[in-house]
Amino acid sequence: MARKNGSNPNELPAATYTFSFQAQYPNKPGMLAQIATAVGDCGGSIGDIDVVKSTGTMMLREISVSARDSEHAREIVEHVRAIKGVAIKQVFDRVFLSHRGGKIEIRNKVPVTSRRDLSVVYTPGVARVCLAIDKDPDAAYSMTIKGNTVAVVSDGTAILGLGDLGPKAAMPVMEGKAMLFKAFGGVDAWPICLDTKDPDEIVEIVKKLAPGFGGVNLEDISAPRCFYIEERLKKEMDIPVFHDDQHGTAVVVLAAVINALKIVHKDINQIKVVVLGVGAAGVACSKILMSAGVKNIIGCDRAGIIHKGRTENMNFMKDWFAENTNLEGVSGSVSDAMEGADLFLGLAGPNMITVDDVKKMNRDPIVMAMANPDPEIRPELAGPYVRVMATGRSDFPNQINNVLCFPGLFRGVLDVRARQINEEMKLAAAEAIAAAVSKTELSPEYIIPSVFHSTVFKNVARGVAEAAINTGVAEREKKAIPIFV
Repeated sequence: MARKNGSNPNELPAATYTFSFQAQYPNKPGMLAQIATAVGDCGGSIGDIDVVKSTGTMMLREISVSARDSEHAREIVEHVRAIKGVAIKQVFDRVFLSHRGGKIEIRNKVPVTSRRDLSVVYTPGVARVCLAIDKDPDAAYSMTIKGNTVAVVSDGTAILGLGDLGPKAAMPVMEGKAMLFKAFGGVDAWPICLDTKDPDEIVEIVKKLAPGFGGVNLEDISAPRCFYIEERLKKEMDIPVFHDDQHGTAVVVLAAVINALKIVHKDINQIKVVVLGVGAAGVACSKILMSAGVKNIIGCDRAGIIHKGRTENMNFMKDWFAENTNLEGVSGSVSDAMEGADLFLGLAGPNMITVDDVKKMNRDPIVMAMANPDPEIRPELAGPYVRVMATGRSDFPNQINNVLCFPGLFRGVLDVRARQINEEMKLAAAEAIAAAVSKTELSPEYIIPSVFHSTVFKNVARGVAEAAINTGVAEREKKAIPIFV
């Protein structure tokens, strides 16, 4: 059976796009093999296969498949439907099914099953707690959800891989973020999607919401507005503010760099780093690398190398970048910057560098191509010429994933009621993530732990809490048993 035009058998299915279909066919040998062959011929990857109904003459199975996208899924289904004797009964997009009705909900921690319960959790008993908080406002941390709750705030202007889709379309991402906070850090988080792009208005709204939250996680807000919003909130609020697209990415990148340098036996203060993409994440990654000891960083964007005196495609953060990096004043293209580089950080977009660029790098190069879903260079192309390869994708080794940072980081922050998240706390988080990979485990294919690692989040929380105490930004020491154990 011929393949349809436009499908590429060499393009890998995306791990994030799965669907399932129910196929009914005669219960005789070879039919399932035909279906599996048809899926494979179309470039799909079969996962779970379940029997829905079986009789002596008929079989109904539900088959899970990974595909590249919805168009590829339709092609696969039609390919299977064309097999003689096979009837497709239903097709399910598992992603949409998991989002139906939203992915999070509020649940009561205390039962309300009697008048006595009602009088304790609401009137008249609640009045005593209100008066206690009025007398001592800090009691809100222990007597309400404030002490374990984070606001996940977005205006939907920079949704990963999608761009500006607005606040409603941002909700599924923010719900997912809230799920990860709870699953990995024991932190209650709630999506706050704002229908405004005005930075000052966003700042004022978040400040007004602050009494109900112990921290704020800014998410998917476009640069350079995100820098202004974060800086104002940090200065004007008494709870910690963290822009995860910047600092979560930076923390995990530093953790990966720490371990990658162990493999290539290079010192962090002697490497040359090329950063492609000088937006929110690119600037934050550069800053944390500089804090960790990197001295030679060259940043690039679509206009080429950023350097003092450049006027094209600049903004206030790129002006800062020009003043504080590229100390030799190199100019030219990203390809020129790659000459002799030890580490490439890609935070820009797909297919931005070539194999020839990689070949220009120093011995044992490290390439972290993190644009998602399509990296700056495909790992299959770069692989033969690099010592360590990392991406932002889950279907390749060494995924740079922010979830390794923010749940544990906020767990530590809330445990000691830190007033802010400073550079020392971020460095502590990176070191804890790196340390989760033992010496015996460390390899070019494993420089960063899985998000399902058994202790990484506890270690991040502990390291962040200790750094907060040691730098004097904690309101209390971690004397009590933490919520997350």
